[in-house]
Amino acid sequence: MKITNEMKLSFPSKSVNEAFARGVVSSFITALDPTVGELTDLKTAVSEAVTNCIVHAYRRQGGTVYLSGKILEDKRVIIKIRDKGEGIEDIERAMEPLFTTAPEEERAGLGFAVMQSFCDRVRVSSKPGKGTAVTLEKRLGNA
Repeated sequence: MKITNEMKLSFPSKSVNEAFARGVVSSFITALDPTVGELTDLKTAVSEAVTNCIVHAYRRQGGTVYLSGKILEDKRVIIKIRDKGEGIEDIERAMEPLFTTAPEEERAGLGFAVMQSFCDRVRVSSKPGKGTAVTLEKRLGNA
């Protein structure tokens, strides 16, 4: 499938940049004329993935979050959020609803479940000590 547009950027893993990432993705997909629901779904999924980088990957010690996006000619949007942080030991377990590695911060452990509910496809790859990549895919409108 042909890529009609793409973007890449990186930013420090600071909480304030969660809103920045949502705004970037929102602006990026505007050309596709998404519904309010589609826009909200994708922004929420991106927010969860970026929060995971900030809270879990770097444990609030600081690092870099990498965000890239592609728009395909069939109106599929692919957003990838990655870090070079701690990585995930057991991806399957981490994706279980209510599982969290940060209970001291009163985390609900619903990040991946939220991403899955708002996207058509969520892929996670990770290597302990090397980082994690979350790829979100969503088709907008009637392609």
